Amino acid sequence: MYKCALILAAGQGKRIKSDLPKVLHKVCGKEMVNHVIDTLRKSKIEDINVIVGKGAELVKSNTSSRNVSYSLQEEQLGTGHAVKCAMEFLKDKSGTVAVFNGDAPLIKEDTIVKLFKIHEENNNSATILTSILDDASGYGRIIRSGDEVLKIVEHKDCNEEELKVKEINSGIYCFEIEKLVECLGNLSTNNSQGEYYLTDVIEMLKDKAERVGALVIDHEETLGVNSRLQLSEVEAILRKRINNKHLDNGITIIDPMTTYIGADVEIGQDTIIYPGNVLEGNTKIGKGCTLFPNSRINNSIIGKNVEIQSSVILDSSVGNNTTVGPFAYIRPESVVGDNVRIGDFVEIKKSTIGNNTKVSHLTYVGDSEVGESCNFGCGTVTVNYDGTNKHKTVIGNNSFIGCNTNLISPVTIEDNSYIAAGSTITNDVHSGELAVARAKQRNIEGWVDKRGLIKKK
Repeated sequence: MYKCALILAAGQGKRIKSDLPKVLHKVCGKEMVNHVIDTLRKSKIEDINVIVGKGAELVKSNTSSRNVSYSLQEEQLGTGHAVKCAMEFLKDKSGTVAVFNGDAPLIKEDTIVKLFKIHEENNNSATILTSILDDASGYGRIIRSGDEVLKIVEHKDCNEEELKVKEINSGIYCFEIEKLVECLGNLSTNNSQGEYYLTDVIEMLKDKAERVGALVIDHEETLGVNSRLQLSEVEAILRKRINNKHLDNGITIIDPMTTYIGADVEIGQDTIIYPGNVLEGNTKIGKGCTLFPNSRINNSIIGKNVEIQSSVILDSSVGNNTTVGPFAYIRPESVVGDNVRIGDFVEIKKSTIGNNTKVSHLTYVGDSEVGESCNFGCGTVTVNYDGTNKHKTVIGNNSFIGCNTNLISPVTIEDNSYIAAGSTITNDVHSGELAVARAKQRNIEGWVDKRGLIKKK
């Protein structure tokens, strides 16, 4: 059976007090609407339409990589109106459509799968996701007869008996497309809010003796975000869920409360993560790594048995058995090999570092191609910018770069070359050569005394 989904993402969200559309606020490093899209994809729902409104172009630009279509809701006139704005998407389709909220990122993959399954197995025209709450104040109540839903009654319209009902509407539904489309054409704004309510479709279906079912789930999954406080609460729930998944997969997290792992991060077994680490984007960490406190790793691939201390790694890769830090900065488009040492206060920018090379401290390597088994002395700089253009430095295998060396690019240091400490290298160095580029030392006798600089006690 054909399956598709609508995501309601048109609201600005006044209570969240932001120029950014509400659904683009991030939870665990990912926009809320993209959480919903990605969970739908994992649930094998391929045809997804996002209903946009306020900040439509921003929402489109932030979801465009996910291969979804869009419908425009220029005025926000209720949930029913939002779905009516997707009529072009629904036209001529036959099958099942689910309706989700773009500001409710906690919905789980297995819940979506079960929702469609229950809907199909029971031959429902509509199926509602519901929850049981001890205090259902403010929520629409689900009025049932056995397994079948009779109606949804808004809190303010409940009679004394209906107020005792603890099952509430989550605002997430499955519909048979043709029956939904027929009902949408009959929606009206004859209510206190002057809006089109999607819940009215349920009443219309019941008037036609159609079957409406419900699936009860944990209310946590349906939580929406309307304020910064709720955003922080959802963040805490999802972060705990993510950390627990990694703990179950054989990763040691010393203090989950102070460890921040993005939803798409992958981590190998037996990795140990100390407090204060932030792992973001599509980062992949290999097996047996140790992440000591206070590092940030974003969209990077880290090999096996790597140690990282208090460092930043962005959009780069680090090979097996390598150590990084403390206080290293690996900038985007860098490739660090196996058994490499990137030490304290070292910055690597858009460079390749070969296997077994050591860049131990206080060094900048930018726009460079460094071979294997090289050694960088303290204070080395590849001088890659001439004020107008960036240039490349190439360093061959088994080269030794002495302390306080400046390599003025473009320059090539061939295999098995040595650079004397304190040199400024402007010409290529050929294999087997020692390059010395510094002025001869000259000691001037009596210089300090002549200038009256001797300090007397």
